[in-house]
Amino acid sequence: MAADRSERHGLGVLLTTASAVAYSTAGFFTRLIHLDAWTLLFWRGIFAGLFIASFMVWQNRRGTLAGIRAIGGAGLVAAALSALATILFINAFRRTSVADVTIIFATAPFATAAIGWLWIGEREAWTTLAASTAALVGVIIMVGGAFREGRFLGDLLAFGMTLCMALMMVIIRKHRDTPMLPAAALSAFLCSLAVSPLARPGAAAPAEFAYLALFGTTQFGLGLLLLTLGTRLISATESALISALEAPLAPAWVWVAFKEVPPLATFVGGAVVMAAVSAHILAGRR
Repeated sequence: MAADRSERHGLGVLLTTASAVAYSTAGFFTRLIHLDAWTLLFWRGIFAGLFIASFMVWQNRRGTLAGIRAIGGAGLVAAALSALATILFINAFRRTSVADVTIIFATAPFATAAIGWLWIGEREAWTTLAASTAALVGVIIMVGGAFREGRFLGDLLAFGMTLCMALMMVIIRKHRDTPMLPAAALSAFLCSLAVSPLARPGAAAPAEFAYLALFGTTQFGLGLLLLTLGTRLISATESALISALEAPLAPAWVWVAFKEVPPLATFVGGAVVMAAVSAHILAGRR
């Protein structure tokens, strides 16, 4: 029994880490595709929803409809929270700096731990909280001095996004016996539906559809799919902590692809985040 729990935990860590890697490519695709944010969100959601739905049909086959009906109210709330978090995320970037959004999202492990403790009574080990604190310090180093006046609305949107993600991870963890893949697919389609009045789907050139398809399937679809599967196997706080890997990885993709060399603080802070998450994973394996 203990061996089974250890294997499930290890798989959860692996899936959530892979999710963070997938999510971290957002900046790369945003630079690659020259469309407005709303159109990007629209096609990203369509391709992601189709990708997750296809995986769900392949996995469940004749049981697909039963799985959709089984998500219940918890799945609908998780889907709505995920879609709202995505919209808040993009709008936060338009009203404040990347640095502000990054450091606010770095508080997700603490918000998740508090919600998980108050709601489902899930207490975290001191090692998880210590690693979360170290990761937060690393992000602060990366974006030190970035807070400036005139960004209150953007910062507020980033906080709302962080709270939505924390709530979503706790719901998935609380209802880990409920199939959440239909909720993940629904989340992607809800995002496209919500931004459709502001999007210009016809503005995408034929050559850009390949990039849009990759953006939707690999970054959003695969990232959301892996996060949904991984969060069911580990604590919500641990999932939020591992997701912090996105902070140092995001500028790395842009550096490699577009030769934009990050400042020294990004290297130092990113190393702290990587070390904190790696130490936590190794401690968990022991």
